[in-house]
Amino acid sequence: MILNERKKNKKEINTPQGQVIIEGPVERDYIAALLIDPNLSNFRNPARQKEALMIVAESPEGMIYIARHGKTIIGYLSFHSPSPYTRWSRHPRILELGAIEVSAPWRRLGIASALLKEAFQNENLEEYIVIVCEFQQHWDLRGTRMNAWNYQRMLTRLYGSVGFKKRRTDDPEILEHPANMLLVRFGSKLNNVYIKAFEELTYQQSLVD
Repeated sequence: MILNERKKNKKEINTPQGQVIIEGPVERDYIAALLIDPNLSNFRNPARQKEALMIVAESPEGMIYIARHGKTIIGYLSFHSPSPYTRWSRHPRILELGAIEVSAPWRRLGIASALLKEAFQNENLEEYIVIVCEFQQHWDLRGTRMNAWNYQRMLTRLYGSVGFKKRRTDDPEILEHPANMLLVRFGSKLNNVYIKAFEELTYQQSLVD
């Protein structure tokens, strides 16, 4: 299934800093024609981040949703297939919500929540298990003035608004720090066979001990 084969949706939200457009899935060329906010640097520098968004947008199971002010991307959300080096790649119906980021001057305006709600209007996602692997080293603790545990609770509430729940796992990357977490959303049209296969993936260490 090619997830981004869907008519692009657009939603306008008004904020104290001006109108913001939430839209997606957006195509590579559309992203290329836009500017990117210089504060979107949490994962990589803004120029490289824009390139990464374009690469994901053109992949068969990649989707990008953006928040833009005028012609500038001020936030984004990405979906992609799990890395082939992780256990999750062995499942045929897992999609990873890879990143959600909002430029610092545009935070606390409901933009992240709007991105999530718009993305999960995509009915194709109801046929997938969507996972979020959250690692504390990527969190903007300094900018938000939160400690890791408060930031974790904030993310749990944010993702919980569209049906994600925390799940235990023995994935070594998740276990590297106690604040790291795996969040999971099961699509409403998902076959139980896929759910059972996912449950078998969450704990793998006992199978190799």
